[in-house]
Amino acid sequence: MRHNALFASILATLLLAVPARAASLCPNPHQMDGFQTCADIAKAEAEGRVVVYSTDPEDGSEKVLARFRKMFPKISTGYVRLQAGALYAKLLAERQAKSYLVDIVQLSDMSLVLDFQKRGGWLEYRSPEMTHFKPEWKSTPEGFFTWGAIGVAALAYNPTLVPADEAPKNWLDAVDPRWKDSITSKASTSGMQHMTWYLLRQLYGEDYWKKFAALSPKGFDSYVQQYDRTISGQDKIIHTAQYSGYLLAKAKGAPIAFVYPPDGLIAVPESWGAVKEAPHQEAARLFLDWFLGLPGQNAYGQDLMYNSLRTDVTPPPGGVRPAEMKLLFPTDWDAFIKTHTQFVKEWDKITGMR
Repeated sequence: MRHNALFASILATLLLAVPARAASLCPNPHQMDGFQTCADIAKAEAEGRVVVYSTDPEDGSEKVLARFRKMFPKISTGYVRLQAGALYAKLLAERQAKSYLVDIVQLSDMSLVLDFQKRGGWLEYRSPEMTHFKPEWKSTPEGFFTWGAIGVAALAYNPTLVPADEAPKNWLDAVDPRWKDSITSKASTSGMQHMTWYLLRQLYGEDYWKKFAALSPKGFDSYVQQYDRTISGQDKIIHTAQYSGYLLAKAKGAPIAFVYPPDGLIAVPESWGAVKEAPHQEAARLFLDWFLGLPGQNAYGQDLMYNSLRTDVTPPPGGVRPAEMKLLFPTDWDAFIKTHTQFVKEWDKITGMR
């Protein structure tokens, strides 16, 4: 009888909780041009500003923000760009000092995304545009962060320095001794590099990265540096070559070729969410709705060349849809997250950072 009473009490608590969570999604969202919003637009405009922290390059991000400002000219935008690890360290330091400066955060490292959720950092807001994203592309429970896009990575090379018949065709070709002193990667602060290290280790074992270390690779903070060096001829091969960087370089007519390894391409979630203590919360809700909606998703693809996971969004110019690629994701996010400390230690040693 005691167990029955306890069960009834738990069930009643759960049933009472359901309407409370359901109420966090407004029943009648406003229909805007290309998206729906539950934000109070007048209040958002009165707040007058939205600040974004992101790992994305400045030029493309400013173009995306300019599109938002064009639709909402009463709301100015601010932007801070750092690599994932450095950005998260800045965010935590500000929170510890109770200095709340940011409204929207984008992180490319799921270990940081989930850690921020555990710390209660994300604002719970169930955007009506989240219905266009599969459950596995959203936080559990829904409403804290959403995969606003995916970053894809593989290999790239300069065809004026490396003939096509000599270029790597797969991941294993990339650790050939002939690429010594002419191959680049990302730094240990990159979520994409952590993902690459983890997944290729699973595919090919620890020896893969030992062979890579023997090439004396250089690690860079941004894919912009990797592509600039390879296009200029300072290096020949890019390992963990970001697909969006390739498309941007290709659009400019730069000498660059991309390799689609048969075993699969690395796929990294670009997670977006509003911050719980956001100084402009209504503007943050409005921006998130806009970004997850068609206007923001199309802008992200056109200006930063990222692949949207929405089926009604066209691929980036010159690119292909995610469904046309073989993409590699971790099957166990908890196991992936637990390797972060090991990855940083090993990767800093491989790239000569320590």
